[in-house]
Amino acid sequence: MTDRPGSPLAGSIPASVAAAGAAARPENTPAALAFACPMLIFQRDDELVRQLAARLHEDLPRLGCEVGSLRIAPTWDAARDDAARARLTAAGTDLGIVLGGDGTLLAAARIAAPLDIPLLCINLGRLGFLADISPDETFHTLPAILGGAFRAEERLQLHVELHRAGRLLHTASALNELVLHKWDSLKMIEFETRSGGRLLHRQRADGVIVATPTGSTAYALSSGGPIVYPDLRALLVVPICQHTLAIRPMVLGADQPLEIELTSDSWSKARVVCDGQQSLPLEIGDRVLIRARERSLRLVHPAHYDYFDLLRTKLHWGR
Repeated sequence: MTDRPGSPLAGSIPASVAAAGAAARPENTPAALAFACPMLIFQRDDELVRQLAARLHEDLPRLGCEVGSLRIAPTWDAARDDAARARLTAAGTDLGIVLGGDGTLLAAARIAAPLDIPLLCINLGRLGFLADISPDETFHTLPAILGGAFRAEERLQLHVELHRAGRLLHTASALNELVLHKWDSLKMIEFETRSGGRLLHRQRADGVIVATPTGSTAYALSSGGPIVYPDLRALLVVPICQHTLAIRPMVLGADQPLEIELTSDSWSKARVVCDGQQSLPLEIGDRVLIRARERSLRLVHPAHYDYFDLLRTKLHWGR
């Protein structure tokens, strides 16, 4: 799958596609759509997003859809996120069409995943491992997807808990990764990692990444971690600039919960960050518990989607 340059206004839903369903059914009978109430979800409010959203609002109702729009924020805020979920629920949203890049999709997942709303993404960003529909493909690809010709994937998500002195302070979720890292100096932090209650290792490093298979092509990849096929139930534990090079990235089963404890030998302050959106300061003795969420996120792709093709295209394999 190769992204081609183009404008979101380069085309619209072909008249033959929009009319084919109407000609084949009795008058006043709605089309059989896999998704009838999509919501356009975006962060940016620039001209490109506005033009694409306007064209989608104009064209998708011709297929029988009721289309809404929702602007979201890139960072977590409980009240704001709850208000966005209320909007999605009130509209009867059955599909989130994300206008943006991978970061926008991560923010949309934070909001939509608890409602079991599937997401697809039109790539207005840069690399686009998760956003796999280019703007100029939009008006030819969407009718097929809305009509039921698509591929769907269940993507594992992380459930994260921060405990301090035996008390639960905060919960969060992540589609890509959790990062525990130093943040106030160049000195390392020290922490212990346990899997299923058993000690995995105690190490000094700049931090550690716990990634899902989806996140294996993000920060974890740049830190030396492996690429993991997205439908595997696995967690990646990838150290960041570890002091002992013998400690290498590991792939563990997702059914074993992980626990990371910041020890008293840490020389720097530390934070834990989920998908780059929720950032929480840590204190000595804090425990971060990570496990797979019971509910996965459903991603919707075009019918021709191929993960290996995506890797070849985005990582320029064979060039």
